[in-house]
Amino acid sequence: MSVYQNENLILQLTFDFSLNVMRFCDKLQEAKRFRMADQLWRSGTSIGALVQESQNAESKADFIHKMKIAGKEGDETLYWLKLCKLSEGYPSDDTLLDQIISINKIINKIISTSKRK
Repeated sequence: MSVYQNENLILQLTFDFSLNVMRFCDKLQEAKRFRMADQLWRSGTSIGALVQESQNAESKADFIHKMKIAGKEGDETLYWLKLCKLSEGYPSDDTLLDQIISINKIINKIISTSKRK
């Protein structure tokens, strides 16, 4: 389901990613990996919130700043997902890993393009 009809791709990608992170965090909770679930929930869902917030930035510098923070949250999310994948007894999700790698690349491209304009 597209929540962001006719809007930019990064909004939809990060929203969908947040939903997927929420579902994965439920699996972590079921596996009694509460700390990891909390960390991943915070970083994974904040990416989309920051991208959404950047859409109403007060200036180009503010937009770039918000997108940079989203990028940092994306990097942190990648870290937690890699830990899950490589830790014994933790659920993992290769689709989430692929999604966050793509999202991080798009965010970095948006930042570099915005700096040049």
